[in-house]
Amino acid sequence: MQGRQVPQVTFRTRVRDESIGGDNPFRWQEMTSDDYFKGKKVVLFSLPGAFTPTCSTFQLPDFEKMFGEFQENGVDAIYCMSVNDSFVMNAWAKSQNLANVGVIPDGSGEFTRKMGMLVAKDNLGFGYRSWRYAALVDDGVVTKWFEEPGYADNHSEDPYGESSPQNVLENIKAA
Repeated sequence: MQGRQVPQVTFRTRVRDESIGGDNPFRWQEMTSDDYFKGKKVVLFSLPGAFTPTCSTFQLPDFEKMFGEFQENGVDAIYCMSVNDSFVMNAWAKSQNLANVGVIPDGSGEFTRKMGMLVAKDNLGFGYRSWRYAALVDDGVVTKWFEEPGYADNHSEDPYGESSPQNVLENIKAA
């Protein structure tokens, strides 16, 4: 994966817009891969699903807490991606009180599929989701790749370690 350009995808997002008013001041906004990755050094991590145990207890909160350390090592942004729609990703971000990590909804799994990371999770009732991975992306090009071992459809486990923020940061520092 290193040296590979991230896929060009358009993401359907919901963004807060106070001019709308009411109880649900959000509007649709299309964001592209370039909007997220062009001209920036970004950590992208992708996981099987919003609100799931490992993702909500360890991975996302630790990336959020460690954001300052990533910035000190040249990272401009950290994004969490999941094969979930924008409503789910926004609700998850709100429940996690995110201030530093952005969320990217890959609702149809197009980006995940083009990255070669789409797996069936029917054994958990999820359908197609992302295999857990992280990447350092510099101006749209993957410069470091962190994939959990055992990539497979309907894997009986959810390995976590390679894509942990601690491992990603350690490897960025070592470069």
